Amino acid sequence: MSGNPQPSPYRPDPAIAGIAVWIADPVRPADFPQATIRFRNGRWAEAVGLGGLDDDEWTRHFARFEPLEGNLPQPLALRYHGHQFRTYNPEIGDGRGFLFAQLRGRDDRLLDLGTKGSGQTPYSRFGDGRLTLKGAVREVLATEQLEALGVYTSKTFSVIETGEQLERGDEPSPTRSAVLVRLSHGHIRIGSFQRLAALEQHEQLGMLTDYALRHYPGPPPPPDALDREQPPVRLLHLVVERLADMAAAYASAGFVHGVLNTDNMNISGESFDYGPWRFLPRWDPAFTAAYFDHSGLYAFGRQAEAIHWNCAQLAIALRPICEAPPLVAALERFPELYTAAIRRRFGWRLGVTPEWIESEAEAAGRLVETAEQAMRESDMQPDAFLFAARTGQLSGEGAAADVAAILAEADRPVDDHPYWSEDAPPSMLIEEVEAIWADIDRGDDWSALHAKVDALRRMGEAHGPAPRPAGQPD
Repeated sequence: MSGNPQPSPYRPDPAIAGIAVWIADPVRPADFPQATIRFRNGRWAEAVGLGGLDDDEWTRHFARFEPLEGNLPQPLALRYHGHQFRTYNPEIGDGRGFLFAQLRGRDDRLLDLGTKGSGQTPYSRFGDGRLTLKGAVREVLATEQLEALGVYTSKTFSVIETGEQLERGDEPSPTRSAVLVRLSHGHIRIGSFQRLAALEQHEQLGMLTDYALRHYPGPPPPPDALDREQPPVRLLHLVVERLADMAAAYASAGFVHGVLNTDNMNISGESFDYGPWRFLPRWDPAFTAAYFDHSGLYAFGRQAEAIHWNCAQLAIALRPICEAPPLVAALERFPELYTAAIRRRFGWRLGVTPEWIESEAEAAGRLVETAEQAMRESDMQPDAFLFAARTGQLSGEGAAADVAAILAEADRPVDDHPYWSEDAPPSMLIEEVEAIWADIDRGDDWSALHAKVDALRRMGEAHGPAPRPAGQPD
């Protein structure tokens, strides 16, 4: 899901029903004491045929979770395992969320409506299954900024405040509660395959592979790929393409996800599930987002390595139904795919045409390298640096001058959107996030949030269509 969404009719398609008996558990949503709509994503609601719901209908479906017409009769908590900070955990699954509905978008691709904070499930363990309102606000901001910066991300579809007071050990409590609905192309994780492999459910492992290929299709492996017709091989090639591109998109956005566990890796290639995320205050490969990431495993500069490692865990999970050599060959494509995606995505942010990037790959690579060096030298916030570079406002010597020189020789369309005449771009530093939340928490003032969302969408509009996510259907 990228670019400006176009209106489409509602087209239910609960495809997961055919495999639900071994991948999910039917659950009931929490009974919340109140339901106050705080955010509804009108443009994406129109894109899936739900824009016409009035507030009462919206609340019934996205706070009380009455089934949508022709859709899943009961929510499903998905089962999965996962490596969490490289430690395998078989005791996880959807602990505070569920799959609520599936439908088809305008491009005929399968979409999910999934939740966060919708109540306890068999996988909640000792959790209350709830989401703080602050966490929901943070997810709105993350997804809107990422979408504007071209990252293939889930969309925050709905936030409804639920009237409970939650206790949390890592933030002031009691705090307000909410239930969030996200729109994405599926919730099948690397951890979904890991669970089936660990339980030696090899028949289901093959069935899940077929389900993934059928509903999340993409281009075939390269012509010279070993055993390229085998379903597990086809799937791994797709996931490697998709996740290499996601890693590059994070880099060009200056984004740190914070928790790149295998249960947070969607085989559709979409980024999702935003907890302790941050955007870089300066170009620092060692910058971490999660306070509990003591070793810096998921630091900004290590995200590509972490995501590649996660792809290897998918390969291991597929081994019971596939020989190793073709899976290894698929994994070995990651570095080259990542490098190409970095050129493509940084070039887009700097206003360089895709044709120039493809024809002048060496120069495009130098552009990325010198831009990174210049950001380190200048100590500028990355969004501000890239904006200045694109609008011809870079000054100084060294790498910044080299960036300006390369851009002067590159093919670049005219940036005639009024946004490019402004003094600076929107940013999403933690101080800004906290200020937006403080207005909501202290005075129930949502104006800063709405203003930020408007500014981010304007920024995305000015950038134009983002690079097409890799590994996706034509």
